[in-house]
Amino acid sequence: MTEPNSTLRAVRMGLLLSQDDMARAVRNAGERSGEPNGCSKRHVQRWEAGEVAAPRPVYARALESVTGLPISALGFTLAVPVARVSDDGAGGHDLKPSPTGVAAARNTPGADTHETAQGSYSGIWLSRYEYYSSGRNGTYVGQHYVILLQHGNRLTARSLPGSSDSPLTLDLAIERNVVTGTWTEQTANDGYYQGARYHGAIQLLVEPTSRRMSGKWVGFGKEFDVNTGPWELVFKDASTSKAALERYNKRPE
Repeated sequence: MTEPNSTLRAVRMGLLLSQDDMARAVRNAGERSGEPNGCSKRHVQRWEAGEVAAPRPVYARALESVTGLPISALGFTLAVPVARVSDDGAGGHDLKPSPTGVAAARNTPGADTHETAQGSYSGIWLSRYEYYSSGRNGTYVGQHYVILLQHGNRLTARSLPGSSDSPLTLDLAIERNVVTGTWTEQTANDGYYQGARYHGAIQLLVEPTSRRMSGKWVGFGKEFDVNTGPWELVFKDASTSKAALERYNKRPE
């Protein structure tokens, strides 16, 4: 059975794009790069339904341009060579480290209504974590509104673009009331960390109401020391409609 790709769906929704909008953006990206493509809503539907394991390189490059993420972080099953094919017909992979994203969970497009024993976790959540900055000798808070999609025990979250200038991705799995996974954040180019990419692990406990998850993150600092701190996700809205996403596409108070 084909496994849907709602990692791509979460990214698209996080960008406040409909499937038509996404197809148009992919076409425009191809035009800008001198590689026209015929992307349509049907292409986007097939990608999100998991009917295509990996898009053709011309689409892969355009998707990377539109989302700002490497193709490997968009939920496709197979690694995609995004480098152009050489004259002798031999392909290749771009070996430059990707600036953003992690290989995310594969979830279902219908996850908004998926129910488990704990209930459905799909919707809009407030992500809040604390970290200590040795360079500034103080504790700071990072906040994002994220769209979270669920398929079975897999959870994928992507920050809404207006909620922070440092995009955040979470790839999680839930077992009973324990959530475990990874996080990746691409800091703002004009911010204190000058566009550095940070990633690490996270483990949270789900409260009995299923409306708050709290726990700890762990990750490497600038000097490759291991840091940790508190992290929580607080439920805000079960709707993932465009209107709801636009309502939360702002910086948390």
